[in-house]
Amino acid sequence: MRIVAIRETAIPINSTLRNAVFDFSEMTTSVVAVITDVMRDGEPVAGFAFNSTGRYACGAQMRDRFIPRILKAPPESLANAAGDNLDPESILACMMQREKPGGHTERSVAIGTIEVAVWDAVAKIAGKPLHAVLAEKYNGGKVLDRVQCYVGGGWYEPGKGLKELQDEIRAKLDQGYTTMKIKVGGAPIPEDVKRVEAALKIVGSSGRLAVDANAGFNRARALSYAQALAPFKLRWFEEPTDPLDFALLADVASIYESPIGTGENLFSTQDVENLVRFGGLHADRDIIQTDVPQSYGIVQFSRTLDMLKLHGWKRHSIFPHGGNQMTLAIVGGFGLGGCEAYPGVFGIFAGFADDAKVEDGYLRLPDRPGIGFEAQNTLYAVMHELAAG
Repeated sequence: MRIVAIRETAIPINSTLRNAVFDFSEMTTSVVAVITDVMRDGEPVAGFAFNSTGRYACGAQMRDRFIPRILKAPPESLANAAGDNLDPESILACMMQREKPGGHTERSVAIGTIEVAVWDAVAKIAGKPLHAVLAEKYNGGKVLDRVQCYVGGGWYEPGKGLKELQDEIRAKLDQGYTTMKIKVGGAPIPEDVKRVEAALKIVGSSGRLAVDANAGFNRARALSYAQALAPFKLRWFEEPTDPLDFALLADVASIYESPIGTGENLFSTQDVENLVRFGGLHADRDIIQTDVPQSYGIVQFSRTLDMLKLHGWKRHSIFPHGGNQMTLAIVGGFGLGGCEAYPGVFGIFAGFADDAKVEDGYLRLPDRPGIGFEAQNTLYAVMHELAAG
């Protein structure tokens, strides 16, 4: 068996949303199709993925380096020992040929997106949901049927005040979510404090509300927000600092005793290890949020988890960034703490299967082979067209 083609296209997000750092008006996403020579129902099996929202399309690196390396490699070098499926670990190693250590953000998103698409193909060839394939390989065979899921929102938008924020949260709770995350940092501290207070009135418990600063604070603002938010004892305070400013993060952690969530903007095992060694975090309460398709993919993520285990971190403290069908499969497969969701926010890339239902904060895992994009009609139409060439 072999990979016969890999295709990429960039799709605009077309969103007017804004967080504490930037708006999404120019944001694009790479969609990838990995086409094999294995046939199912009269069509070649194709694996799909996209680089989850928040990072721009990265097709140039894919086309210039990573796709040619895969297509030039002997097919048997990319297959498993039995020769009946692809081997993602070998394909990752193939893409990493002649790559200098370090410089992860230049390539990690492009490589990770292709690698996750490979896993989609692997699961389809095996005839199993991806979360089941991952559970068999990485979670002792423990296959879950549902995962905990929180919903992200609370964006800054023109004309959106406290009432509109509360209405948004009510709507999400009505959809079955129990935990909400809202943005902070895009307004003065007193105004954001009022937003937190307004949100708490709707969710009903500080343990059901998290806030996200999107790594937008300098030292003075980060410490001021930590002091202002500490009395609320929120579910977590997300990305209060630049992701690589471990010293500032440690200072924030020294005055903010409630959980801190961070790591979504780190794209290598080495950077995450530096985070937990030097960032002042606590393995018994804080949250790691590595975004898997953006950090070399699933094989490398398994190595990151092994590293975290050595530093005392448990899987229930890992909440990958993403809010999409890929992250859902990864959370379920590895048995992690939970998955986020962004229904109706990022166009065709938002949310899960069209018929997905959240019940009491939990989302049922799909039983379709692969990641399950086929149950997202609008997104799958784009992916299928890409695969067809």
